[in-house]
Amino acid sequence: MLATSVDRVPVVVVVGGGASGTLTAVQLLRRAAAYGTALEVVLVDRDGRYGMGQAYATADPFHLLNARAAKMSALADDPDHLLRWARENGIDADGSDFLPRTVYGRYLRDLLETAGRPATSGGRLARVTGTVTAITRGRSPKVHLSGGAAIEADAVVLATGNRPPAPWPQVAVGRRVVTDPWAPGALAGIAGGAPVLVVGTGLTMVDLAVTLSRADPGTVTYAVSRHGLLPRPHRCPPAPPAEIVVPGGALRLGDLLATVRAAIGARDGEWQGVVDALRPHVPRLWQRLSVEDRRRFLALVARYWEVHRHRIPPATASRVAGLRAAGRLRVLRGRLVSATAGHDEVTVRLEADGATRDLSVGWLVNGTGPASDVASDPLLRDLFLAGLARPDALRLGLDADENGAVLDASGRPQERIFTLGPLLRGVLYETTAIPEIRDQAAALAPRLLQTVMRSGPGDRPNAAARPYAGPPPGSPMTRGGSVPAG
Repeated sequence: MLATSVDRVPVVVVVGGGASGTLTAVQLLRRAAAYGTALEVVLVDRDGRYGMGQAYATADPFHLLNARAAKMSALADDPDHLLRWARENGIDADGSDFLPRTVYGRYLRDLLETAGRPATSGGRLARVTGTVTAITRGRSPKVHLSGGAAIEADAVVLATGNRPPAPWPQVAVGRRVVTDPWAPGALAGIAGGAPVLVVGTGLTMVDLAVTLSRADPGTVTYAVSRHGLLPRPHRCPPAPPAEIVVPGGALRLGDLLATVRAAIGARDGEWQGVVDALRPHVPRLWQRLSVEDRRRFLALVARYWEVHRHRIPPATASRVAGLRAAGRLRVLRGRLVSATAGHDEVTVRLEADGATRDLSVGWLVNGTGPASDVASDPLLRDLFLAGLARPDALRLGLDADENGAVLDASGRPQERIFTLGPLLRGVLYETTAIPEIRDQAAALAPRLLQTVMRSGPGDRPNAAARPYAGPPPGSPMTRGGSVPAG
């Protein structure tokens, strides 16, 4: 159990134990060790899936990473770290391999465990399983958990990752309607070979089709989306990177699209090298676009960018092609109009391929991806109401400065509340994959250490920073009860 103490080292609370939170905790602990600084990192995760989160908690070995192993090291300063770990753990991996996501989840958990060992760390790692319900500010932040417990902190990092899909107003919730396919145990009840309708045709649908087809050889998966577009496969070997010259000065969406089309045309239609060359520059280009052009991009271009940018491994593409050829995956272009859930089936009405049709399926699954409005998250909505944060101009996530400091309602950077990863989508757009998140975590860690080292007795009842001498006699859990460590 975690107990109360008034003699504490500086505390950083990381809200969210998925990839964003894990990489932040790892970088903080590594930095603390390098600087010889005492630090306590409290990693709070709702489901106790530390290191895995939504993306890497899958148990299906056929759910593969969508990037080659050579690009997926969790440490930017050690690009071969993942490959070394794999070989040390008996996994014969090459840089061109697309590893199972469950293996990558193990990798992140091992990395977190290693970073948190007192023998190799400048601090202590505490894992707390619980739901953060609010963050309040006095002279320092306090993180409130369901059940009444609270954690006093010197700094807080919001690393909650992707939000669950938005609910459907036209669909009543029932046992045969899966509102969030990535919630623990969400797919456990799908059995018996009845057809399944997945709304959405992106990466989530691909994973679902692979899993459902393996669970029962008779299952037919229907997938519907407005464009009916599927993620494109990776090219093997990868295309050489392109050279793209983007006009300087004020940037308009039309000019950017023309530049990309010209680059693809100059390569006789080869687009993968163009997309890969453009990816590192997307955050800067995104910020150069006007808010109106960003909205136009989301409405008219985003889906086309996503299916070319977030590609699937060749093995996965081959499985999808085989399912389609066998009639076990049927992709429709249209939208869900309504659904009525009965005891043994769901009757759905679709506008698909230019006509309205009724379809009877065993289960209806929401595969539309993260909710688009950040205020759908109760914690973030509470922060907005309290004036401690504000949404970005497109309401995709949090507004923040270039260093990840959350902006309050008046646009001022918070000194002790930070964010990274998918919550920065509205600010950076390209911010949901490991290469971007690991760089953000590496850049954020030294700033966080500087912030908490400035904490003194006047900020909160905390001992002055001192060399770490083993686990502190207490922990940051304060009034309101104690919480078991994860």
